[in-house]
Amino acid sequence: MGRRSTHTPEQLRELIIRSAHDIIAENGLGGMSAREIARRIGYSPGTLYNLFDSLDDLVLQVEALLLESLDQRLSELPNENSSDTQLNRIARTYLSFGRDHPNLWNLISQHEIPPDMPIPSWYTERLERLVSRIEEALALQLPTGRDNPDSLKRSARVLWAGLHGLTSLSTTKKLSSLAGNSADALVDELVNTYLAGLQKRGTGRQP
Repeated sequence: MGRRSTHTPEQLRELIIRSAHDIIAENGLGGMSAREIARRIGYSPGTLYNLFDSLDDLVLQVEALLLESLDQRLSELPNENSSDTQLNRIARTYLSFGRDHPNLWNLISQHEIPPDMPIPSWYTERLERLVSRIEEALALQLPTGRDNPDSLKRSARVLWAGLHGLTSLSTTKKLSSLAGNSADALVDELVNTYLAGLQKRGTGRQP
């Protein structure tokens, strides 16, 4: 660790975020504290509060890193002519990503944002990018769904929420208690059944 004077405020912010990220990856949200972060980076705990509004603000920054990493992995998926295949690939990527980063993935559901803390626009934008990838794949599968963009957006959000929930369960032993069902089979079933339902009711339009 270099001398404190070698870090600009922006460099120090990045150092703190990365340290918090590593702590959570290793020990979960419960293992993170201002004191532990400060110990790792060689600064006082008060330094964190000079650069972040609160620990909740810092945790959202860590979540942003996670969402960006997932978006990057999704961006590397090859484009397929069959959006059904692409949707299944997206679903399996969510699953494998959660398995690779269980503590960080569960952070999204475990971290409770205080009621008086507004959700930053940059955080919402990262979530929107992920949902938009599902929306684009759905639009290929349901081309006439483009005529009803609000319904298409809603359907993409429902599917995203289902994928997120299954991925979260897959990082625990809870999903394994469903005898005879692997997480991979369940995410495929979720995607295929949801698509079939949308097609049956008329390309994603509300009845």
